[in-house]
Amino acid sequence: MAEFTIGVDIGTTGTKTVLVDVAEARIVAQAARETRLYADAPGRAEADPAQWLHNVHDGIRAVLAESGVSTERIGALATTGMVPAVVPVDSAGAPVGRALLQNDARATREIDELRGLLDAEAVLAATGSAITQQSVAPTALWLRRHAPETWSDTAHLVGSYDWVLMALGADPHVELNWAIESGLGTVAGERFEPMFTAAELATDLVPRVLAPGAQAGELSSAAAAATGLPVGLPLIVGGADHVLSAYAAGVNSAGDWLVKLGGAGDILAASDRPVIDGRMYLDAHPIPGHWLPNGCMATSGSLIRWFQTLSGGVDLLALDDEAEHREPAEILCLPYFLGEKSPLHDPDLRGAFVGLDLAHSRADMYRSVLEAIAFGFKHHTEVFDSMGVPLRRALVTNGGSRSVLWKQILADVLDTPLSPIIGHPGASLGAAVIAAVGVGILVDFNQTANFRTLGEPVTPDARNAARYADAYAEWRTLGDVLTPVSHRLARRNRP
Repeated sequence: MAEFTIGVDIGTTGTKTVLVDVAEARIVAQAARETRLYADAPGRAEADPAQWLHNVHDGIRAVLAESGVSTERIGALATTGMVPAVVPVDSAGAPVGRALLQNDARATREIDELRGLLDAEAVLAATGSAITQQSVAPTALWLRRHAPETWSDTAHLVGSYDWVLMALGADPHVELNWAIESGLGTVAGERFEPMFTAAELATDLVPRVLAPGAQAGELSSAAAAATGLPVGLPLIVGGADHVLSAYAAGVNSAGDWLVKLGGAGDILAASDRPVIDGRMYLDAHPIPGHWLPNGCMATSGSLIRWFQTLSGGVDLLALDDEAEHREPAEILCLPYFLGEKSPLHDPDLRGAFVGLDLAHSRADMYRSVLEAIAFGFKHHTEVFDSMGVPLRRALVTNGGSRSVLWKQILADVLDTPLSPIIGHPGASLGAAVIAAVGVGILVDFNQTANFRTLGEPVTPDARNAARYADAYAEWRTLGDVLTPVSHRLARRNRP
């Protein structure tokens, strides 16, 4: 009897694979492989789908070898990943060049053009989001104009985790929340025709839309040979990484919220109603009738990795140790190194460090990077409050949650206790649980509590919380002051 499932997460900085014993509600084995981010020109954020697939094959083989579980006992596989990354594929489903990630900021002119052609209120009401850097139609326009050879070979645009499932044997498709967040689909799950018309896109550019838990196909013989899994294994649609990470973490009731520390920075809150606001995004929760209003900052872990590279590749825990002993908010950093997504939606913003003098060190700068990301999350909590979305029980998860210093800074800046998820691999676990629902190993989506363990809450330090409250106000003012400068610099360097 099948009692195990596999979840695969295609992230900005890495690929994670987990093998889950559904009956025992535990992770049996997991593997992580790094992914290269290509940012070799201003505003660019790309990845190589071939590396994704290599990582997936390698990760699956690794968890099978580590666990020793017979492949006959594995019931299904599901994928998850960053959204809405854009993978242009040809008629055979093969990628046409690199994938453009969700924080790619090249299509600024196209964003402005489509905003001028469409009624902003109508777009927001239908899709749940404004036309922003997150939207896929501007990216499609950019490809058509600036990469005509790629565009001429493009039959479909799909998401990162959709393409991986297709490469394993699934039929062409996109997952529901990719369609919604792309701006090409409505909150009701239908095609948003006005966007296709305004951008002059073919109606079949986006393939069929499937909801989490639907079966998209079966494992091909080629994929079976590459992974060691059996031919015909059911391939189940998972979902957006931030959605499934929140789902697996237990953000399933109104008042629950999650700070997700990945390559980008996600913050999600559970709601029992669809809450639409142009500053934020809206996703459908895997649990029917529930919703996840959310925000996503363009940089989080990716900014930390950038600073680590500039520092000569010093271990992040060593940087933590150095920064822990520096005073809070000695320097202010604006984290807009790839523009900004929510809640500002301005791809022409740029990063900055302000307040430096010769007495400062890399420890001060590194601490300011962590603080800047925390300030970005605080900005989102203020927006949630203005939307009437309750924030009661805060959770924190993903790679950055292993940093004791970063978690403490987050708790201090947000001035609220944060409960870390212990040993939680994030969205890959959510995908594995949904795979189990998709093939009937689990009867419904309301069964995540047994799969997670909460750590001791990280409580705010009152002194630091007060200092950060003042620094946050200065940070917001700094952002306003430097915005015109950022815009001039961005436009001067635009291709």
